[in-house]
Amino acid sequence: MIALSLAEIAAVVGGQTYDIPDPALQVTGPVVRDSREVESGSLFVAFVGERVDGHDYAEAVIAAGAAAVLASRPVGVPAIVVDDVQTALGALARHVVERLGATLVALTGSAGKTSTKDLIAQVLRSKAPTVFTPGSLNNEIGLPLTALSATEETKFLVLEMGARGIGHIRYLADLTPPKIGLVLNVGTAHIGEFGGREQIAQAKGELVESLPEDGAAVLNADDPLVRAMASRTKARVILFGESDEADVRAENVRLTENGQPAFSLRTPSGCSDVTMRLYGEHHVSNALAAAAVAHELGMSADEIARALSEAGSLSRWRMEVTERPDGVTVVNDAYNANPESMRAALRALASMGKGRRTWAVLGQMAELGDAALAEHDAVGRLAVRLNVGKLVAVGGREASWLQLGAYNEGSWGEESVHVSDAQAAVDLLRSELRPGDVVLVKASRSVGLERVALALLADGAEGEVSAR
Repeated sequence: MIALSLAEIAAVVGGQTYDIPDPALQVTGPVVRDSREVESGSLFVAFVGERVDGHDYAEAVIAAGAAAVLASRPVGVPAIVVDDVQTALGALARHVVERLGATLVALTGSAGKTSTKDLIAQVLRSKAPTVFTPGSLNNEIGLPLTALSATEETKFLVLEMGARGIGHIRYLADLTPPKIGLVLNVGTAHIGEFGGREQIAQAKGELVESLPEDGAAVLNADDPLVRAMASRTKARVILFGESDEADVRAENVRLTENGQPAFSLRTPSGCSDVTMRLYGEHHVSNALAAAAVAHELGMSADEIARALSEAGSLSRWRMEVTERPDGVTVVNDAYNANPESMRAALRALASMGKGRRTWAVLGQMAELGDAALAEHDAVGRLAVRLNVGKLVAVGGREASWLQLGAYNEGSWGEESVHVSDAQAAVDLLRSELRPGDVVLVKASRSVGLERVALALLADGAEGEVSAR
């Protein structure tokens, strides 16, 4: 964080200082909520959770070098006490952002947010110091913590924004007002909470409504609900996609024999070829979104194409492709799942597995509400249409819908199987995998299906494992 004294912080957040011998002492380290991340000069934010009360760690974090605790009650050590810690954290983030000279880029969408955020960050940091959301910390706590990690040297601040209801993105954009706002897509993720795609579009569009007149709204030309958001912003609109009307678009899209996308990137400033290190054609849209942001920030087509071709995956369990010594390839995409990302992963598996036997180990897609049965059935059917070698549906009711969809799609569906849990899936795979097979593992985060991928990789750990 930029250096601020405890007295300055107290004034910004409207708090009172307790047990602080020197209010002029500066916070020079990171702002953290996990006591294990405390460094010398940190500000520790004491949240009260369902299982853990951060106030209980106050003495330990001060002993570890923290300058003070941001707390909701006195804790017997240097503290700034406020009525509401989350509100105070947001106010501090807003203050720091206003003092920074950085350009803020915010993005949202139903699918692909984290992968696209990682691409934007890698492209922009090839140009100048860039701070970006780690992993998927895109809520009212993770976003201000990310903003507070910026320093005087930061030129670009890239923030992922998630939403579970109307007004959430408006709140986040108020904490960290963006200059560039990117909307990727409107899908069915969390549709059970929102009530419909129109409501999701209403929520995602709050991002472009927050932009200033001299800002830029970067919108997906291939998604009608996103493209329609152009009428909701005062900012200049930049379209990306494969549409001929897109300002930044892809031409001659294809997949390499390994399933990695390649295309010609066309921007208003020129054209250049891209071959990505990531897997799956769905990354083309993500790359175009990143390219549109980079173009807006002054990068040439050649600079963007070079950075996109060098970019890798920064966040764990998102299409992580690892080949075991025996030739079995494990695709760990188990961080999360929704219908759009599940279809994209299956298509990537089909492309990667040409000439090889493929396995789709799939689990529940959460928060789909009344659409859950139809969406799980559709994913099972798609696996059949893509000629995936075998579907292993893991879990309870939703998994049975996956398996039933595959079975009802045709005779191949007899190659599908429903197992009760991750361990049962591991046992099945251990008994039937053979060298050269490709295994995709994917489900919503709550399922914990990464255990299957990790177990398969551990089985191959005796030899040298090469991660691609």
